[in-house]
Amino acid sequence: MVTFDTSIASKFRRSSGDRRDLAMRVIWISALLLAVMIVASLTVGASGTSLLAALMDWASGLDIGLRERVILFDIRAPRTLMGVLVGASLAVSGAVMQGLFRNPLADPGLVGVSAGAGLGAILAIVLGGLLPPAIAAFTGIYTVPMAAFLGGWLTTMLLYRVSTNRGRTSVAVMLLAGIAVGALSGALSGVLVYMADDAQLRDLTFWGLGSLAGATWTKFAVAAPLIALSLAATPFLAKGLNALTLGEATAQHLGIRVQLMKNVAILTVAGATGAAVAVSGGIGFVGIVIPHLLRLAIGPDHRYLLPASALLGGSLLLFSDMISRTIIAPAELPIGIVTATIGGPFFLYILLRNRGVLDI
Repeated sequence: MVTFDTSIASKFRRSSGDRRDLAMRVIWISALLLAVMIVASLTVGASGTSLLAALMDWASGLDIGLRERVILFDIRAPRTLMGVLVGASLAVSGAVMQGLFRNPLADPGLVGVSAGAGLGAILAIVLGGLLPPAIAAFTGIYTVPMAAFLGGWLTTMLLYRVSTNRGRTSVAVMLLAGIAVGALSGALSGVLVYMADDAQLRDLTFWGLGSLAGATWTKFAVAAPLIALSLAATPFLAKGLNALTLGEATAQHLGIRVQLMKNVAILTVAGATGAAVAVSGGIGFVGIVIPHLLRLAIGPDHRYLLPASALLGGSLLLFSDMISRTIIAPAELPIGIVTATIGGPFFLYILLRNRGVLDI
């Protein structure tokens, strides 16, 4: 009997050539690029404080000033690490959803998962005070991320159920259902915004276009475990997603527990997207641009696509964040505007490139 690994590997070699060496080079280059972006993010800012200058002073035996320490370690450092986690979670979630739905148009933001996660977070912010004291004390600072997680998970489950019929997932139904879910989530969010007080409105302002400006070590500590656990689960999905490209029946014959794999994938996307939305708001197009760009470069093998997406997604979000906080300094442009400016034309390119084969 042909083994699973041999079958899947031969499939990718026949369809797109053996690009494993190229994929590994892209992963190493992406890791180097992410390191450069992290240093740049810690250096670039409206204040003029530079990480490199601070390190040179420290190496020379000079004390780093209080202002520099606050800017570098209390403002830029949590913002940079949050940007890496959020960018990685959005890119990997997009790659997983595209593999699950077998379509390059799938994306947590596009199909309404981010809207559902945002609605859950807004519910927690506006109505969190109505929770019983015992529950509120138990959840504590995790209330908003947990609500966003549940909102994203329920939305993902709903979209998958609606768009799947007789074992086949329709991208047309998925996209239309995502539009409907996004519209409904927007309407309910509008009602909650109308009910919110001034303090809650300030907390809700950044949800519209997304921002990393509110990143703190506390928020990082809340979101990092959920995102890290979700990202840690994705390597175990790689073989299953590869097999799923052959069709669900073939994947089942190859020994893949398809339904279990789908459930884990859905839970992973919900966890990563929900936590990301909880701390950064709605940031679109990262989940479309990064995985599709990497598929063109290194092929569809998820063993390489998922880690490369995480690295390149973090780099893209850090680059977008640097633009957002410097282009109109000292004010900040919402990061969602930057990612939409980059992702919008790329999404149109995907549509034009695939309009002859898409069933929409």
